[in-house]
Amino acid sequence: MEKINLEAIQKAFNTLQTVKDTFSKKGWFPATSGNLSVRVKDPPLEKNQSIIAITSSGKDKSIHTPEDYILVNMDGSLVLPSNLKPSAETLIHTSIYQHIPNCQAVFHVHTIPNNLISELYADQGKVTFINHEIIKAFDIWKEDASITIPIVENYFSIPKLAEEISNVIQPEVPGVLIRNHGIYVWGDSDFTAKRHLEAFEFLFEYQMNMYFLKKFK
Repeated sequence: MEKINLEAIQKAFNTLQTVKDTFSKKGWFPATSGNLSVRVKDPPLEKNQSIIAITSSGKDKSIHTPEDYILVNMDGSLVLPSNLKPSAETLIHTSIYQHIPNCQAVFHVHTIPNNLISELYADQGKVTFINHEIIKAFDIWKEDASITIPIVENYFSIPKLAEEISNVIQPEVPGVLIRNHGIYVWGDSDFTAKRHLEAFEFLFEYQMNMYFLKKFK
């Protein structure tokens, strides 16, 4: 623990609390679902020694307590002994950090739009969005812009799910949908990851509304 400082840890915890509060107010953490993590920024640490601050398992994310967050290594193990459990999907977070070198934050939420989209396009294994202004949120600046987000099956085994997600990760597409489960997004900062998540959720909601408008008009 001597390699990281308390200030860096507290900064990471404060970031998670701000993000958690923002997403909770949107209703993105129903029934204690979802999880958030950020890399604890501390230059002396090597990449493979990075420490992640992540939400504790089974907590009501609409309230704040001293036991909301925990520190884990890149293999998902606890940095310090604790009675708290890290998020059940910690291995998915650490896998994303390992596959995206500049990743500083990973957010996972469950919403009705992202679940509906993941089911509707599951057989295709992906869903594509074209000609939306908000695609610029992904730093895609060109005419007729598009972005395609992959969809993976919701395996009960977390190691298997983490493996499937790592197989479809694309650096230029900062997100993966899990069928009837939710979305994982990431970014080179908590601000960027939040922007990516909000943009994806906008696209999902738009697509669902358009689908029903065409189906029932």
